[in-house]
Amino acid sequence: MADDYYEILGVPRDADAEQIKKAYRKAARTVHPDVSNDPKAEEKFKAVNEAYEVLSDPNKRAVFDRGGDPMGPGGSDPFGGMGGFGSFAQQGFDLGDLFGAMFGGAGGTRGPKSRVRRGQDQLIRTRLSLSEAVFGVTKLVEFDTHVVCSGCQGKGAANGAEPVPCTQCQGRGEVTTTQRSILGDIRTVQACPACQGFGNVIAEPCIDCSGQGRVSKRRTINVQIPGGVDTGNRVHLQSQAEVGPGGGPAGDLYVEIQVKPHDVYTRDRANLEMVVRLPMALAALGTEVDIPTLESEVEGCPPDRQTVHLQVPSGTQSGTRLVVPGHGVPSLRPNHRGETARGDLGVTLVVETPTKLDQSQRELLSQFAQMRGEAGPEIANRSESKGFFDRLKEAFS
Repeated sequence: MADDYYEILGVPRDADAEQIKKAYRKAARTVHPDVSNDPKAEEKFKAVNEAYEVLSDPNKRAVFDRGGDPMGPGGSDPFGGMGGFGSFAQQGFDLGDLFGAMFGGAGGTRGPKSRVRRGQDQLIRTRLSLSEAVFGVTKLVEFDTHVVCSGCQGKGAANGAEPVPCTQCQGRGEVTTTQRSILGDIRTVQACPACQGFGNVIAEPCIDCSGQGRVSKRRTINVQIPGGVDTGNRVHLQSQAEVGPGGGPAGDLYVEIQVKPHDVYTRDRANLEMVVRLPMALAALGTEVDIPTLESEVEGCPPDRQTVHLQVPSGTQSGTRLVVPGHGVPSLRPNHRGETARGDLGVTLVVETPTKLDQSQRELLSQFAQMRGEAGPEIANRSESKGFFDRLKEAFS
């Protein structure tokens, strides 16, 4: 007995003609050799055709249901030797419908495309100083884009004229060609070459935009950049990019941030870091230092925010990091209380040993060493040396 044609098409044994036709179309789209990458696609396609030929013919279906061979000498279809395509005409099924379903639809199912389309998104970059990135700034940026043509207001036609229907495709935007083959008439649909698929033609294009409805222009806009951004962050400006063809809606503009290095401060996530060199004597005795803040670079900053008073304890070692809370980078997102938290300012102290001493200074240092009993160097254990060098590495990285 032949293969189970119901199973091949995936329909029940009591399926009606419409169910069988729909199942065939679905299966044919899946296994057609021009669509499927399955090496057995041709074999499966023939099986699907044979199943449809039998189940769509009441006489052959009856023979199959009785357990007979519907494709044998007793079959009612004289085109059985060609894989059953002759029965398609008997059932009113057009091969053009099959190929149209697989390749986009025949007979103008797509229709003309619109001349008005949305513009593409654009990405531009702008460089900020560290203070601009930390505290926010309104930045003037320039970029090349497309804007609505002022000569035709985006319509593309001169003197306010309207596009006229294309005579080649009769306004459908597509043309159909028919090619005869052993499988029947195969119809293909493509965009109309006369109107490029629009369905209409601009008889008198605008001389400013050549019918595009938009022109190239260099724009200058103000971008509000929030405080706390860093290199790689992007500011999204909706509908500020290029205008689409035909004066269509503008795309979105993305402004990517690049932060320039600072001479004094470096950024570590939410913290700002700086290095202060401290003379050896002051490190030993302790001192007070006024540290300039990054706020001092911002115009209009209150005087009390321009410096911070730092107390350096006596005996400070090189690599010591002192923290000034609340003078770091503000968060881009407020916390659950609606407050914008700020990181810290880290001050790493590097103790400098004098390199040039006159005779009196050398004598004083020698007396000092004798008074402290400092006869020679002392070898530190691994844990002490590791912590010291790690602090120095962090200070100068």
